[in-house]
Amino acid sequence: MSNAGPPPFKILIPARYGATRLPGKPLRELAGRALVLRVLDRARESGAQEVVVATDDERIRAAVELDGARAYLTGTQHACGSDRLAEAVTRLGWGDEELVVNLQGDEPLMPAALVRAVAADLAARPEARVATLAVALAGRGELLDPHIVKVVTDRDGYALYFSRAPIPWARDANAGGCNTLPEGEGAYLRHLGLYAYRVGSLKWMAGLDPAPAERLESLEQLRVLWHGGRIHVAVAAHAPPGGVDTEADLRRVAARFAAGP
Repeated sequence: MSNAGPPPFKILIPARYGATRLPGKPLRELAGRALVLRVLDRARESGAQEVVVATDDERIRAAVELDGARAYLTGTQHACGSDRLAEAVTRLGWGDEELVVNLQGDEPLMPAALVRAVAADLAARPEARVATLAVALAGRGELLDPHIVKVVTDRDGYALYFSRAPIPWARDANAGGCNTLPEGEGAYLRHLGLYAYRVGSLKWMAGLDPAPAERLESLEQLRVLWHGGRIHVAVAAHAPPGGVDTEADLRRVAARFAAGP
């Protein structure tokens, strides 16, 4: 990244009320402040030109606006987060070449530096439809965990495939019952769910049919690859703290905020 700083970018935060594992998640409290507002705090730290919460629920919109931020109330029909964001950018009238970072509404500990980094990565690659981040896998447990998404890239850092399965599969090492990650520097990457798009790409994605692999894996980024789009994957030096998916996550993250800086 140049000394000129990150390119201009905006942030959209998708926040759905009816999360399967943690209903009402955006409004659950973390040390006295709603989860979605904690995410807003991270977005404000990033230097984004504009931050908007895209939600399907009036209660979430009210909480965001009471905090002095902007919220857009989307339809309830969207099958995935990017479809919700595509509706928002269209209604907001953002230009097709503007950069938008999708900061997930359950990531209250996402470092602002990573938000800026993913925007800069997309700005530097006009051929990419999407930019995202990954980190090195911490161990064999993560490789085998279906809740952790893995990604394999080409030599230029463009995604070949994302999967919940252990990829790449080291045939010879695993045949011998290896209990650690097989050797292969840079081969084992954990995907981080932080994305940057151009507004036009978001609209393009929303008009595509879901990919067969997307349905099987429940990974919407596979839609981009299936239809010939390119996703660049930048590798971060350190993994950010985990997000909030369960009650246990909520307690963990709440304790961190309660402990202070």
